[in-house]
Amino acid sequence: MDDNGQHNEDDTVDTDSSDDDAIGPIEESEFVEYGIEDKPPLAESIFLGFQHYLTMIGATVAIPLALAGALGMLEAAPEQVGRLIGTFFIVSGIATLGQTILGNRYPIVQGGTFSMLAPALAIIGVLGTQGADWQTMLLYLQGAVIVAGLTEIVIGYTGVMGWIKQHMGPVVIAPVIALIGLSLFNAPQIVDPNFSAPGTGQNWWLLGLTLALIILFSQYLDQYSRAFRLFPVLLGISAAWIIATVLSVGGVFSADSTSFVDLGSVLSASLIQPVYPFQWGVPRFELAFAIGMIAGMLASVIESFGDYHSVARMAGRGAPSPRRIDYGIGMEGIGNTLAGVMGTGNGSTSYTENVGAIGITGVASRYVVQIGAIVMIIVGYLGPVGQLFATIPAPIIGGLYIVMFGQIAAVGLSQLKYVDLDNNRNVFIIGFALFSGLAVPAYMSNIGQGVDAGASTVFQQGLSQVALIGPILGSDVIATTLFVIGSTGMAVGGIVAFFLDNTIDGTREERGLAEWEKITEDDSEFQSFLQRWRSSDDETTPTGAD
Repeated sequence: MDDNGQHNEDDTVDTDSSDDDAIGPIEESEFVEYGIEDKPPLAESIFLGFQHYLTMIGATVAIPLALAGALGMLEAAPEQVGRLIGTFFIVSGIATLGQTILGNRYPIVQGGTFSMLAPALAIIGVLGTQGADWQTMLLYLQGAVIVAGLTEIVIGYTGVMGWIKQHMGPVVIAPVIALIGLSLFNAPQIVDPNFSAPGTGQNWWLLGLTLALIILFSQYLDQYSRAFRLFPVLLGISAAWIIATVLSVGGVFSADSTSFVDLGSVLSASLIQPVYPFQWGVPRFELAFAIGMIAGMLASVIESFGDYHSVARMAGRGAPSPRRIDYGIGMEGIGNTLAGVMGTGNGSTSYTENVGAIGITGVASRYVVQIGAIVMIIVGYLGPVGQLFATIPAPIIGGLYIVMFGQIAAVGLSQLKYVDLDNNRNVFIIGFALFSGLAVPAYMSNIGQGVDAGASTVFQQGLSQVALIGPILGSDVIATTLFVIGSTGMAVGGIVAFFLDNTIDGTREERGLAEWEKITEDDSEFQSFLQRWRSSDDETTPTGAD
């Protein structure tokens, strides 16, 4: 590849145009090193795939650890925590392969979702008052996730989201994507001094070191070495991680520090850990629990809708067609159902971090993401490797998050280039949606503050506050849905922007819909896996054959 970002004839990249199903009209995207259809050499792809997943590791480890703490596994069954983390890895790998092969075919990683963590904590809180043990709680969580997954399958493959897409333009999509990044500014790995151990405080120099290294490699040194351009995240995190490990072994970081690297947990982990369907037992089903989990799933659907557009934008492709969105959401439903069957206690959705990873590394290859998914499946069964990931200090993850989440917010705002920003209508809608997407979740998170209780009790406090709005809207089902969606910034901002953009007068040109249509692929441009298989089969059938 030359200095202008163009592939030279000598570059060993297999673009395999026969596999290209025309993922939207191609836009300018000079920083992209590998496009969606590109296939880097296998060895390079393994490192690139590992790096891609490394940017998601914060959520992949944080969610099972949060669940394990709420379930009481850390005290009652500490030997099972690594197995739970491994289950998340395996589900993430399988769901990612499903999405990139059978779903929307974007280079987008699938994994656990914070949107479904809130209702999970509420379910745990209710069962905890009944004296249920961790395994019983996990079985009820599995049942709720399975129901939510099946519901999402229906939403996807019946075309609901594709229909909504026809009424959404950049005035709606821009604040949704921007809020994905902005709403994560207070991630615990960034601002919570008690994330790892109460009272130990955030290690700002380790966070700053990670941040500085990633910026140095990706923005300043990228023009001097291809390695810096392709592996800024892997190099930055590895360097900071090694330094933290040395200081931990040397006794500079104590065991209760947020920066401590516990190598002992790696050495004590089982070499092979069994992970299989229904490993904790037969799932149990409760309607009220399922409703709460469905509310979390709906919030994640809105987030994924924005993720699809932002990944397409980062990869230099046009906006996804309604049909591609439907297949993507439908496949996420299958991933959710798989998560319930395997026993994560949480769902599966598109990782927002994926957008930032593409922006930082310039790698948008579907092949690379698939290689990374295979690596994650293997890692899920290897106890020491999975436990090694869990030793990455929170400040290092925080430094990574600052870079990625800022990139995501900027990608959202870049969608506004199609909109007439001299029109007060558009400025009002965008500003109001952004503010609502930050203010309403902040209010929801403040409900119950000062109560000496866990997150599940705070969640119940929130429901009681929402229930004050009336006998119908205040019912348990509606209150649960309102609270979960109201706690999700991109859901609030998206709903507000969608309503205003479709009710306040404005021409298609002012709203950016005319330009939007030009860069949006037609439904006919997206071929499902079955269609591609039939097409390739027809091409190989000899003339005159039956």
